[in-house]
Amino acid sequence: MAEENKEQEEQQQGGGKKKLIILLVALLLLLGGGGGAAYKFLVLDKQKENQEENKAEKIQEEIRNVENLGIMYEVGTFVVNLADKDADRYLKVTIILEVENEQVKQEVEKRLPQIKDSITTLLFTKTSYELKTAEGVERLKEEILRRVNAILPLGGVKNVYFTDFVIQTA
Repeated sequence: MAEENKEQEEQQQGGGKKKLIILLVALLLLLGGGGGAAYKFLVLDKQKENQEENKAEKIQEEIRNVENLGIMYEVGTFVVNLADKDADRYLKVTIILEVENEQVKQEVEKRLPQIKDSITTLLFTKTSYELKTAEGVERLKEEILRRVNAILPLGGVKNVYFTDFVIQTA
């Protein structure tokens, strides 16, 4: 009998340990789930709100840029050979500069041969591969903007627009 009582006590203690382990695992799962939910609702939702606010700010900035539209000056249409080695390719692009004021426009008119030469020289160095992506076209606009502003004594070109952009193979 005494031996049977010892066995029952050992089984009860072993069962108690199993219950404790199961209880701890359940508690850890509950805490992990609660932590994950808290992270989602507190951190990720705030990030989404910030992204939406940034989008709204960008839209407002674009509206302000449209409202503060400068004077448009058409530089002209350029037809150049591209620097592709595998085939003859040509670029036809019409460029319009947005300048800050009438004084900058007059300065652009005075220095138009220099500006055209600078743009033509830049276009000769480009390949069709570089200009086939939107990023490549944006990079070209930035380079033209920097070059033209470097020619003008006070800068003043705000933006570069392409109204015609065609890459043609021979």
